Amino acid sequence: MTAQTQRAVLAGGCFWGMQDLIRRLPGVTATRVGYTGGDVPNATYRNHGTHAEAIEILFDPERTDFRAILEFFFQIHDPSTKNRQGNDIGLSYRSAIYYVDDEQKRIAEDTIADVDASGLWPGRVVTEVEPVGPFWEAEPEHQDYLQRYPDGYTCHFPRPGWRLPARTDS
Repeated sequence: MTAQTQRAVLAGGCFWGMQDLIRRLPGVTATRVGYTGGDVPNATYRNHGTHAEAIEILFDPERTDFRAILEFFFQIHDPSTKNRQGNDIGLSYRSAIYYVDDEQKRIAEDTIADVDASGLWPGRVVTEVEPVGPFWEAEPEHQDYLQRYPDGYTCHFPRPGWRLPARTDS
């Protein structure tokens, strides 16, 4: 990570689909999938305790920003379902934003308020907002999964025409 690179850590269901879509965003320079937000050190696919499947994103702040990444994150997964995305059910598949500093926390809370105000999802956002902790990189077979298996499983999809409006204070 260089001085010009910033880090984001997000969880929104199975990490395969999240990585496949987020890696394509302009300004994203690297991604890796893993486990975070839980209780097991050196987490693995077979033993990740209460960790969420997550994606670590490195991005160039001159080409994109944390808000833009979050807007896409909220477009490609349903943040109104607790511990579930598609057919995946359980704590591993929760929606969470793991902020790296107070500014990311502020942006996350503001973006969630915009999502709630927008009515774009059927319910209120249940996405957790927590400080980032250790990130345990997933095994090689989980990295870049959908690049290697283009017809593999995913529950993440861009929604054409989905745009998050900013709240207007009235």
